[in-house]
Amino acid sequence: MKQHRYQITVEHLADAHGNPSTHAEPLRFEAGNHDDILAIAGRMRSRGEFPPDTANALAVGLKLFSEVMLENRGHPLFVDFAPHFRAFMQHLKNGAQRSGADATAAEAAPGSDPQ
Repeated sequence: MKQHRYQITVEHLADAHGNPSTHAEPLRFEAGNHDDILAIAGRMRSRGEFPPDTANALAVGLKLFSEVMLENRGHPLFVDFAPHFRAFMQHLKNGAQRSGADATAAEAAPGSDPQ
């Protein structure tokens, strides 16, 4: 499968207490993806659902994870999780709409307008 190629760099800036990093080098690796991750991150930011850094982290993290899962779909680690991940991704692609349970609860609430 043809893939976009990326160099991923993770540089530790500070620990949880604000102390400077003790890691000598950043983590760097190459990864491929069937999607243009930068375009997806841009779309995620433009939705305005999360602050820009959060939207970037979500987009990049999901795309890196999903590509590993796709390339290893038969691995026992992913077999049970795959249907749930597909449902999550569909929900994400459809926008931040309320889930079925949330929508049902809102419709049943007193004073709600079921239309």
